[in-house]
Amino acid sequence: MALFSNRELKEECGIFGVYGHPEAAKLTYFGLYALQHRGEESAGIVVSDGLKVREHKGMGLVPDVFSEGTLNQLQGRMAIGHVRYSTTGSSMLKNAQPFLISHGGLAIAIAHNGNLTNAQELRLELENKGAIFQSTMDSEIVIHLIARALNQGLEPALLQALQQIQGAYSMLFLTQQQLIAARDPFGFRPLCLGRLNGSFVIASETCALDLVEAQYIRDIEPGEIVIIDAQGLRSIKPEPREHTAFCIFEYIYFARPDSMIFGHNVYQIRKRLGQALAREYQPQGDLVMPFPDSGNYAAIGFAEASGIPFEMGVIRNHYIGRTFIQPSQGMRDFGVRVKLNPVKSVLKGRRAVIVEDSIIRGTTSRTRIKAIRAAGATEVHMVVSCPPHRFPCFYGIDFSTRGELIACQHSVPEIQKFLELDSLGYLSLEGMIAATGLDRDSFCLACFDGQYPISPDRAFSKLCLEPAV
Repeated sequence: MALFSNRELKEECGIFGVYGHPEAAKLTYFGLYALQHRGEESAGIVVSDGLKVREHKGMGLVPDVFSEGTLNQLQGRMAIGHVRYSTTGSSMLKNAQPFLISHGGLAIAIAHNGNLTNAQELRLELENKGAIFQSTMDSEIVIHLIARALNQGLEPALLQALQQIQGAYSMLFLTQQQLIAARDPFGFRPLCLGRLNGSFVIASETCALDLVEAQYIRDIEPGEIVIIDAQGLRSIKPEPREHTAFCIFEYIYFARPDSMIFGHNVYQIRKRLGQALAREYQPQGDLVMPFPDSGNYAAIGFAEASGIPFEMGVIRNHYIGRTFIQPSQGMRDFGVRVKLNPVKSVLKGRRAVIVEDSIIRGTTSRTRIKAIRAAGATEVHMVVSCPPHRFPCFYGIDFSTRGELIACQHSVPEIQKFLELDSLGYLSLEGMIAATGLDRDSFCLACFDGQYPISPDRAFSKLCLEPAV
């Protein structure tokens, strides 16, 4: 059995923007706080007072990067912010967003959630024409494309740039006097619009609107560009597509359960995923339990549909920060145990059915299952609220090579043996789609079936599709 990385699945990025609020920076700070689950590596805010643009960004969590003092220096009535997990470009300060440049007297900042699939081709083309890049982010490519056409005006330049890029993007742009939002034509990543008194708010998820007490208005449509300035809000809407490609993993794992994503509540869909799983696969057990927190809501649905009692068989330690000292090789299991601790009195002498949202690489799950057995469980079964992940993601999720995916190289029985389970069952593709309440053509399912809505450029595709060695 091959060895797999012990990294847990990483989130993508979160973006938040405000127009027309006297405390735009502080509002953005709280919006980013609500989106912290989407990125923990860096955070940044760019603000404009109508004449001057200011920025502050740093490595770490939102409360570590910003203080009362730094926020007070970010004066202005419009702002955009970003929390990042690196899907393109390494984790360093120069890659933190928003990315800000000044060109011909125009300051323009970008905050991006997603991945551009033709980034390498565009970057090489721009470098051959003399462009000098300051970062390794694909987001900077968009700024270069805009800058090259700014003599036509900002809006034509933006439209021209967006026509050249491919892939997944929800983007916010800020200039001295405008806030602009753009979403890719397939709508891979979520983006929503809200109002707070007389101001506009745009965010990756509705949970950020809730925190700042903004009213949800609607989603930014796939392919839509929204421009907000002193004249109000204008929308450039695309021609309707035959289908969208919403990332279904937003429902399974990424989004906060209190958010509305693609028009549906995440909490309710995760419960329905668990209910569908119980109808398809139901091992004999004495208790149903999740590995908190991402499996909680599917486990509630599974317990309701199966009639097996729900228990919290492990307790999560919520106070592990980014500075947690990594254990030595001799203590290699400690890093997992410090986060989740089994409850022996719940597990001893009982058959446990673990509900998991996904199995990507497998090693972390294996260590946790060993801990469940050591706590006295007589049998350990696992059910997973999505199908096996067999293909890499090109659109902003942290599994970009086939070699990282345990289900790419091994059958379900082999995975069961590797995890040392008594049984293992996955939700079917059809059952997963039905639980969302949307049709198949609404989603990108490429990580399950290998049918990619947009093909990446040749270099990126070769890197991602070849198994790791």
